[in-house]
Amino acid sequence: MGDIAKLLAEQGPAFWQALLLTWKLTALAFVPGFALGVAIAALRLLPLAPLRAFLTFHVEVFRNIPSVALLIFIVFALPDLEVVIDYEHSVVLTLALVCSAFTADYLRTGINTIPSGQIEAALSLGLRPVRVISSIVLPQALRSVVQPMTSLLIALMLSTSLASQVPMPGRELTALVSKLGNDSAIGMAAFAVAAAMYVATGLLIGWAGALLERKVRILR
Repeated sequence: MGDIAKLLAEQGPAFWQALLLTWKLTALAFVPGFALGVAIAALRLLPLAPLRAFLTFHVEVFRNIPSVALLIFIVFALPDLEVVIDYEHSVVLTLALVCSAFTADYLRTGINTIPSGQIEAALSLGLRPVRVISSIVLPQALRSVVQPMTSLLIALMLSTSLASQVPMPGRELTALVSKLGNDSAIGMAAFAVAAAMYVATGLLIGWAGALLERKVRILR
């Protein structure tokens, strides 16, 4: 405990900045990733075979490719194609693409829980397929996948450690621990502090997700 107290006294501001950067990367990746995933899930319901095949390919690729491999491709391969993205945006893009694939897959599962009779009734009333998807299907699917999306957000937060693999201007928690780890005297203390911050953030997200689920869940 003495080492941790000494570390926090000396490096407290650095840990706080690293935690803020971890939160920032999480938010910047989750918001567009979630929005893209919802759009993909909705478009996959349309009776357009080529579009559905392309979107299914997107989901399967980014759901199964290792995040670090995708980051390496974006950082080192895209410049050969004259597409240069700075390090922070490369990390955000990587996480957002992965998030979109899992979001779309979770929503597909949520959509499958909706009774087909509701959709048939809406269509029989003359509602267009797009209106049925936006007003009936997606709202119920979103309410049924709060817990999986909470777990995805926690996993995304932990995956911001990818930023430690590229020379970003700032350091998130894992990058900061790697830097401090070079000093063996404080390496374990630095790991303990970062682990506590990751756990606290995960618990906070889990608590918020459970609260949201209780408010919006559908009782069948």
